[in-house]
Amino acid sequence: MSGLLALLDDVASIAKVAAASVDDVIGQAAKAGAKAAGAVIDDAAVTPKYVQGFSADRELPIIWRIAKGSFINKLVYLLPVGLLLANFAPWLITPLLMLGGCYLCFEGAEKVAHALGYGGHGHEAQEADGQSYDDPAHLEEEKAAGAIKTDFILSAEIMTISLAAIPPSNFWMEAATLAAVAIMITVAVYGSVALIVKADDVGLAMAKEGRLGLTRALGRGIVKAMPGVMWALTVIGTAAMLWVGGSIVIHGLEVLGLGWLGHTIHDIAYAVGHALPPAMLAFGEWTTKAVLDGVFGLMLGLVLIPVAEKFVTPFWQKTFARKGT
Repeated sequence: MSGLLALLDDVASIAKVAAASVDDVIGQAAKAGAKAAGAVIDDAAVTPKYVQGFSADRELPIIWRIAKGSFINKLVYLLPVGLLLANFAPWLITPLLMLGGCYLCFEGAEKVAHALGYGGHGHEAQEADGQSYDDPAHLEEEKAAGAIKTDFILSAEIMTISLAAIPPSNFWMEAATLAAVAIMITVAVYGSVALIVKADDVGLAMAKEGRLGLTRALGRGIVKAMPGVMWALTVIGTAAMLWVGGSIVIHGLEVLGLGWLGHTIHDIAYAVGHALPPAMLAFGEWTTKAVLDGVFGLMLGLVLIPVAEKFVTPFWQKTFARKGT
């Protein structure tokens, strides 16, 4: 009997350790995922356009198809590559992180330039081929494939940023944390996308079929609010991309020994924060740093736009152009 009790005590101890490990994984995954906020918001803002033009009954199947592609991108391709980098070439993480930061700055600056009447959206480049399809299934295939390709780029940013934010630990803890990040972010992004895409339909149904006047009024309010919600999501996503991208590049420069810009921004933020009442100090410092990081991200992105248009995009199109196009 004493042996059985000892065994049960050992099992309970193992269960406690396992539970603590799960808590550590979830906690680290949440913190790492928060670092990738700019790319996550961009992913959520970009995806709804891929279901525009389809019947309502095809919207959720298309989103689910893209979500499955996103899981494959993160868990099958990017997770093993990230772990290999972390364990065998950690010196590559900072340059790759800075490259991802530059891409975020480029994307954000391109959206700003487009809003001001210059250029177009980078995510829409693959759709500007002037083709039309009589077969809805073919069009759906093209849209889903394009969305999954775009997701791969954004997922690479998310996974690289998250990998850099994970505290040093053993291989399996890093793998579990990165997998948790991949699953949590994918569920959050595409769950949000599904809610955004179907909000119009839900509001319309409430406005037409609601039994109470309040329900019908709420439905009409949802329908009227959705264009504004999409606009706000785009603005927030663009600002987040510039802020996160700029801060990543600045931090990368510090790691590489070029810390003057980061130190200057820190000193300015410190001065602004301490010029405010004590209750506003932390908020003032954080806001000032975020704004300056975003301004740097915008300037860097504007510099990168002509570079991408003249060199990167032509090279990409020649190298990865679809057959027959």
